Amino acid sequence: MVQIDVVYQGALRTQATHGPSGQTLITDAPVDNQGKGESFSPTDLVATALASCILTLMGIAAEKRDVDLQGASARVVKGMASEGPRRIERLDVQIRVPLQLDDKVRAALERAAMGCPVHATLGGNVQMDVSFEWGT
Repeated sequence: MVQIDVVYQGALRTQATHGPSGQTLITDAPVDNQGKGESFSPTDLVATALASCILTLMGIAAEKRDVDLQGASARVVKGMASEGPRRIERLDVQIRVPLQLDDKVRAALERAAMGCPVHATLGGNVQMDVSFEWGT
């Protein structure tokens, strides 16, 4: 298990400290929810976690195949629900891999991406669309 300590800083801002590494990050409420929007919001971190997780799992699969994924990138667009409680309604993730890979390797990397634990955790609660661009 990993411990993360979060301290409310006031003005709708928190500071989180990652126990194992001591690294910190700040969250700030978005402007549309009474915040300053000067940093990632908590829901932005959920979107970031999904994209980072996908790239990490693809990286693990790539390393097993002696493929260097450095330079691969993800863009995630977060959509909030317009009705009901404030929540993430959808996450659209576009993965770009600047390599020409054969179909077998691409399929393995795409399978790895879809096995991301963040994707599995969000499951049926959030609509997710993950697309891939290869060789760009």
